[in-house]
Amino acid sequence: MSEKFNPAPTDKHAADPKQEMRRDKKQDDELERGLKDSFPASDPVSSTQPTKAAPNA
Repeated sequence: MSEKFNPAPTDKHAADPKQEMRRDKKQDDELERGLKDSFPASDPVSSTQPTKAAPNA
């Protein structure tokens, strides 16, 4: 047995941690910018964009 058994091999489909940290940082920066741009206001900043309404049929 020259090879050591690894019970938990790396997941090739898992997200890259560095890329996820950059994405989280970008989202935090956008929220912070939105908060600064909306001060003083009574409505909290939303992290999502509303979808466009579909035309009524």
